[in-house]
Amino acid sequence: MEIKTDGICTLLQVFDMNASIFFYCNVLGFELYQSAGPEEDIGWVWLKKGNIELMLNTAYETTDRPLQPDPSRVAVHSDICIYIGCLNIDQAYDYLLSKGIQLSPPTITHYGMKQMYLLDPDGYSLCFQWSVTPDV
Repeated sequence: MEIKTDGICTLLQVFDMNASIFFYCNVLGFELYQSAGPEEDIGWVWLKKGNIELMLNTAYETTDRPLQPDPSRVAVHSDICIYIGCLNIDQAYDYLLSKGIQLSPPTITHYGMKQMYLLDPDGYSLCFQWSVTPDV
């Protein structure tokens, strides 16, 4: 017997939900599919863009949230990277620059992927990528 699956959805803990919603929806074009909590204090969201799904959850309850992110907690975000298929990486690069996002131009790896990396507001790495080698 096999386990039948249909998709995957990553959950990220975020410090400032409003900043994250703005980044993922207004900059990257995700749609807010579902949320929990009152509009002024949303604690969880489910975002979708095409066949990509992403959930965000606040790292702290409102009453426990410190004034600034905990540097030790943010430091572990560098271990996480979400790879997103993107056929038009050069256009995406120009678009993100126009939105004020700081990032380096796309590069082609030795294993045949054209990739462009950027950080979200919480320091999670996002890699937009597409194969430049023909399908075998």
